[in-house]
Amino acid sequence: MRIAFAGTPLAAVPTLTALLASDHEVALVVTRPDAPAGRGRTLTASPVAEVAGVSGVPVLKTSHLAEHKDKFADVDCVVVVAFGAMVPRELLDVPKHGWINVHFSLLPQWRGAAPVQYSILSGDEFTGVTTFRIDEGLDTGPMLAYLTTQIAPSETSTELLDRLSIEGAQLALATLSGIENGSILPLHQPIDGISSAPKITVADAQVRWSDPALAIDRRIRAVTKEPGAWTMFGDTRIKLQPVTVSPHVTDLAPGEVQMRDGEVLVGTGSHAVALDQVQEAGRNLTDAKTWFSNQKSAVVFE
Repeated sequence: MRIAFAGTPLAAVPTLTALLASDHEVALVVTRPDAPAGRGRTLTASPVAEVAGVSGVPVLKTSHLAEHKDKFADVDCVVVVAFGAMVPRELLDVPKHGWINVHFSLLPQWRGAAPVQYSILSGDEFTGVTTFRIDEGLDTGPMLAYLTTQIAPSETSTELLDRLSIEGAQLALATLSGIENGSILPLHQPIDGISSAPKITVADAQVRWSDPALAIDRRIRAVTKEPGAWTMFGDTRIKLQPVTVSPHVTDLAPGEVQMRDGEVLVGTGSHAVALDQVQEAGRNLTDAKTWFSNQKSAVVFE
């Protein structure tokens, strides 16, 4: 088939790469405009734009899809992976087979911008990838195919997304093959089990030490690497890497930090968690034991 691809972040690259290596003709790649990145806030092309540029496929950088309607009339379908904007209603039926989205959850669970983060935050044992035809709603269109996978107990959202993006690329290829040979029929999403996954904010990433240890472990893993879990120690913001649950320690108050048997432990609403690495604002990541040993007074996280 003659297709276009729309995507922006690193998670979209495996699908683009798989499409470029397939028998399908990638006629156009659409991505968001260059955006400031890094400490210097230098205008930087998206990961998708960089890969497409090397491939020689024409690249359209835009935030306004409706302005380019004629470009989508020339393809059989548009494959979408985390483009970063809704497809306008007037474009939905322009390609012959519509717009096919690769979504990193088992729909209708976790519709929205952050399905991987919410699957970990909620303690889901399984997740997956769903391909569906985009309609006017937010991740509400008829499903075409899906795959399931188990979430590892220590997996962060970054690690899980990396894995799902690779598995999702293969699902995208299988979906296109099914559409092309007529073996896939769209299926309406179930009306039960619907949940939402709005964008995770920096405020969402703050650790609440009154929560149970398991909830804290999940929150930290859900926001690693972005936006990054954090807490306050006095006036200093401390970023936290994933922790280890320590069910044998139950006598620390929520947020109270102590060193015991070579572990830096923090009290929670249930039992303690052990810190691995921490990072003060403006400083490098450091071992939690080294950081704690350098403190001159009692440490209590807020």
